[in-house]
Amino acid sequence: MEKKTSPNATPAFCNYDNSDYQDAFWGEGRRAYEDRSEEIAFRRLLPEQGKLMLEIGAGAGRNTLRYAGYERIVVMDYALTQVQQAKARLGNSPRFIYVAADVYRLPFVNELFDGATMIRVIHHLSELDPAFAEIQRVMQTDSTFILEYANKRNLKAILRWLGRRQKWNPFSKEMTEFVPLNFVNHPKTIEKLLKKHSFRIEKTLAVSNLRIGKLKANPANLNWMLKAESVLQRLGAGFKLSPSVFLRCRSVETKAKSRFNHFFICPNCRSYSLSHQLTKEVCQSCGYEYPIIDGIYNFRVNPEDQKHID
Repeated sequence: MEKKTSPNATPAFCNYDNSDYQDAFWGEGRRAYEDRSEEIAFRRLLPEQGKLMLEIGAGAGRNTLRYAGYERIVVMDYALTQVQQAKARLGNSPRFIYVAADVYRLPFVNELFDGATMIRVIHHLSELDPAFAEIQRVMQTDSTFILEYANKRNLKAILRWLGRRQKWNPFSKEMTEFVPLNFVNHPKTIEKLLKKHSFRIEKTLAVSNLRIGKLKANPANLNWMLKAESVLQRLGAGFKLSPSVFLRCRSVETKAKSRFNHFFICPNCRSYSLSHQLTKEVCQSCGYEYPIIDGIYNFRVNPEDQKHID
């Protein structure tokens, strides 16, 4: 895992390019409980149907097929090798558009999507304000945004802090970096930021309530743990003491319909003047070239080349 930094506008975030993340973290059923818990949450939060979904931080496409109601899905991650794994898993279906890009510089026109998800991502973002602003920019009015965040005020963290086995206070509102580029956020902080960027929270679920190593280590426990999880997701929603919290949000910002009939924009200068060529997209305004690699649009901008985006 590599730290991604920028001397200009882009805040630091994790880059899983060329890592063994999928096998090391999800392989051999190591986190079958977490994966199935998230599946339960999605069934309760996803709309029955939609036109175009943006999956931010899709990784290798672990969740992509769970968005069954959407006609088309943009499978996006900053790590090109993760998107390549997603494409190998999901195939060349016209339903999927594969994009390597940065959440702080989304390469999409305004008001494009009627759905978006961001799961297991924001705990790797050093700044949330500009990320939420970018996501809102590309969302249509009344669209659905499903967000997951690592909960700073979770029960295990509270007990550790009370027992003096943890230095940081789980009740404080500021973002806490507990290891490099791994952050936890307080529920009130997330709720405040969402409101600031015109996302209204419609439903909350407490997820992965039984994330206990000894319980997860025995595969025989999985079925009863998931039954309990299904109940606890709703019962615990008001307390928000789970390690993971899922939110279904609604974009309530009133927007004028975009006058541009485009899909992509230049993430470097925000120009709509992209010229499609056989193996790349070329910006006619700033000259930046974005290669198309085996059907994957690589819209990543090198930090040294970045222009400041207001």
